[in-house]
Amino acid sequence: MRVNRRRSDIEIMGDVLRMGKSGAGKTRLMYRVDMSYSQTQKYLWFLTSQGFLIKVETGKSRVIYKVTDKGNNLLKSIENLEEILGFSDEEKYYIAAT
Repeated sequence: MRVNRRRSDIEIMGDVLRMGKSGAGKTRLMYRVDMSYSQTQKYLWFLTSQGFLIKVETGKSRVIYKVTDKGNNLLKSIENLEEILGFSDEEKYYIAAT
């Protein structure tokens, strides 16, 4: 059960990292994780600056973001925390499946 309907920074970072497992561009991340452009910029900057995501140029000015080993470790920790707090599996894994 959730206390409120808003996602925490930790939940959003978990969602971004889940998308980064298969690699995703900024626009895809923004829409799939349901964030504004400014939120997307903020989270991508933080996660890349801390070494949780890397920016990969795939040609013709296309960039995707991929999770690093450090990011995978953070994602595991976030998922453990979500499990302890009782967040539903549907909420957590919806992002990864889409």
